[in-house]
Amino acid sequence: MSRHVLAIDLKDDPAVVAAYLEYHRRAWPEVLRSLRAAGWHGMEIFLLGRRLVMILEADGDYRAQFATHAASHPRVAEWEALMQSMQERCPGAAPGDWWAEMQPIFRLV
Repeated sequence: MSRHVLAIDLKDDPAVVAAYLEYHRRAWPEVLRSLRAAGWHGMEIFLLGRRLVMILEADGDYRAQFATHAASHPRVAEWEALMQSMQERCPGAAPGDWWAEMQPIFRLV
């Protein structure tokens, strides 16, 4: 299993931030089932201002798993389009990536 830390910004609008938080408090069941079925074992999203940081634990290629997830059900596709409408790519995101993968620099073991 591998761990990935990803970042993205929410749009600079307090109403958008509030809506994003509310959607995630009541994540749609189809989305939750799809995330698990895609092979993701854990996911946490943190917020600071309008910057989101997601910690993702997955087997395999998380990008391929995300594509599988997004195509798994019409409600999942609707959810992902809605979430993306509230987000903006972070500076430093790789070309073609929506979320920017953060590089680990320290780990206490």
